[in-house]
Amino acid sequence: MTGAYLLLEDGTRLDGDAGAPPAPGTGLGEVVFNTSMAGYQESVTDPSYAGQIIVFTYPLVGNYGVARDHMESDRIHARAVVMREGIDREDAAHAEGGWLTWLTDCGIPWITGVDTRALVRHIRDRGAMRGGVFSAETDEGEAMDRIRAEPEMSGRDLAREVSPKEPIIVDPDNPGPLVVGIDTGIKDSIVRNLRERGARLELHPCTTSADELLARGPDAVFLANGPGDPAALGYVVDTVRDLVGKVPVWGICLGHQLLCRAVGLETFKLPFGHRGANHPVKDLETGRIEITSQNHGFAVLGPGGERRIETDEPVRWDTDFGVAELQQINLYDRTVEGLVLRDVPGSTVQYHPEAGPGPHDAQHLFDQFLERLAAA
Repeated sequence: MTGAYLLLEDGTRLDGDAGAPPAPGTGLGEVVFNTSMAGYQESVTDPSYAGQIIVFTYPLVGNYGVARDHMESDRIHARAVVMREGIDREDAAHAEGGWLTWLTDCGIPWITGVDTRALVRHIRDRGAMRGGVFSAETDEGEAMDRIRAEPEMSGRDLAREVSPKEPIIVDPDNPGPLVVGIDTGIKDSIVRNLRERGARLELHPCTTSADELLARGPDAVFLANGPGDPAALGYVVDTVRDLVGKVPVWGICLGHQLLCRAVGLETFKLPFGHRGANHPVKDLETGRIEITSQNHGFAVLGPGGERRIETDEPVRWDTDFGVAELQQINLYDRTVEGLVLRDVPGSTVQYHPEAGPGPHDAQHLFDQFLERLAAA
């Protein structure tokens, strides 16, 4: 172990220990927190965490090791990891390696021994902000200069960094409905859920045009999760806008925000985001409340520009493509969690029905999606 510290852009410093001094230029990003009690490997390999430092609120992280089956992509996307107590246990059931060793081998800075309770309370009060993990020998002034040189999350396009360079054709011989995805950072759990339900899936770079996607003859277009600010992805929004009304569109997380912007709605940055596996969401059509997995820092404004929807009624937006109706709402902060387009085929959810990690309450949404395609 070697001394290290986490520094926030407002000057807050928290000291701890690291396995190795962070390499120059690493360990910088937006500092956010995740409240999940498990699923640490799934979290750091989720492309939606590109450009971010994850603070885990659960005090013990790493107690069941790491394994290939827990990957949500081909690599770690988080910039660094902050923990109260990091554990490098390799002898846990199904473990294929130790958590801390794996992070180090992947070149990802980590720091343990941090008062994460105090840190999370500070972020909740002051909002998510830029920060960095540094060795104890690093001068604070130099560290702050590095932090301030890191781009802010607002206005940042990170989808290009995680999107594939070429189309990925999954199960080309599958006779099921063809779902064409705009891959802005899709999780493997989403791919698995679509495949398990018989979808013939194609994943295309986020720069693919609407004409190119329509030329594939899709039964539906899927808009994936991903990192960054949806307002910075005007080129993807333009593509989605050219697809709405021509083919059914379903969006998850960032895909929810992109579809909303495509039909004329606006998004805003949340103070500290929703990241965890315990967020209650109410379905306004059924009245059912589901506990959901979430990972996002932006949300959609209400019909009057409001950030909170204070009613449980299915309020409506007048969009460029007809009526959009609120279908789901977050019971923590009353933000928009999902809507349905009433005049063209399209719907969204802000959360992650595939979990990975998290509860499986909402996995039935994949069934509904494929059932609608089969009926059509």
